[in-house]
Amino acid sequence: MVFLAVRRQDHHAALAGLTPDDGKILVSLIAGLAVDDLRRTLVTRAPVIRAIPLPAVRERRSVTVTFPSHPAVDSLFERLGGALPVTDEAAFNVFSALTGTLTAHYAYLATLTSWAAGHGIAPDIADRYVRGLFENAGRSLSDGSRPLHRLAADHETPAGNNERVRTTWFGPANSTALEGALDSLLADLG
Repeated sequence: MVFLAVRRQDHHAALAGLTPDDGKILVSLIAGLAVDDLRRTLVTRAPVIRAIPLPAVRERRSVTVTFPSHPAVDSLFERLGGALPVTDEAAFNVFSALTGTLTAHYAYLATLTSWAAGHGIAPDIADRYVRGLFENAGRSLSDGSRPLHRLAADHETPAGNNERVRTTWFGPANSTALEGALDSLLADLG
């Protein structure tokens, strides 16, 4: 297997002169570069598989989306936390867009910490609390028996603090804005 991990905008220069043997399996980690486009760039008949491994694969705790499914590639990612082969490139691009939300999550947590510090909590204490709060909440994600909307409801007291923040901050306008950002990213990836 040959792993290709460069930025999409740099792929022509970075891959210039690469002539992969048709017997190799090319695993592209290049976001937004279609299989056919990469095949044309490399002028190869070697299998080209796209994959989205996330940093947690190093701990064997992250599912990796692949397209198209390939037994050797899927087997490798199964050992690294799980493989999620999808049947078409459009679906693959949807998953690729979803990965674009990770740093927004961290920025959200940093904003909470900064807000607490602005109200007199020592930054290191606020950081420790916010990390613990969301690390513990994140553990509930391993309960696959409940869909995410059910998890949210199960963590919310009617007319309580969580419901208040959710309905005033993450209302329809913010939901629509997030969906718009994802749609725009998806258009760039496809």
